[in-house]
Amino acid sequence: MTVDQGLVATRPLRADARRNREAILRAAREVFERDGVLCSLDGIALRAGVGNATLYRNFPTRNDLLAAVMESDLDAARAEAKTLAAEHAPRRALAEWLVWLTWRLRIWHDLPHCVAEASREQGSSMNPAVSLLTQLTGDLLAGAQAAGVAMRSVEASEVFQLATAVSWAVDRFGDSEESARRRVEVATSGLYL
Repeated sequence: MTVDQGLVATRPLRADARRNREAILRAAREVFERDGVLCSLDGIALRAGVGNATLYRNFPTRNDLLAAVMESDLDAARAEAKTLAAEHAPRRALAEWLVWLTWRLRIWHDLPHCVAEASREQGSSMNPAVSLLTQLTGDLLAGAQAAGVAMRSVEASEVFQLATAVSWAVDRFGDSEESARRRVEVATSGLYL
């Protein structure tokens, strides 16, 4: 007899397993901020106070760990996109989103690289995060296109990829927020009518 995995209830984690998972996520965020996302995973396990087997049992791949750490940032992305759409005209909402998104993607050294890799890899655990960010970009782009202030021939995935590429430059050149804003404005100027 086969069991539909979608119908099987998952047991909640034991208290010690939940603590280990939370410690790994905290340590990963700290190490990603300090050393970038291509850091040693064993170093994250050490910082979390767990063995590397515990880390890999919870997060079999780097992208699994990165996707889990990014999860809390996705709530912030949803809120930011909603606020921008509600408070600004469509062109300004899209422009501010692209500045915000670019700045957020550069938050951890090499994150733009991992986002680009995940977008080309079917089944990557990062794909839900990339898809959501692309969708939010698309929603704001569609508003600007409908208002006649953004090129109609541009697709959300292209704009998201542009923001990812610019975030790489912001990271590599060590831009301040002000410099990053200017870099995004220059890079996206051809998007607007």
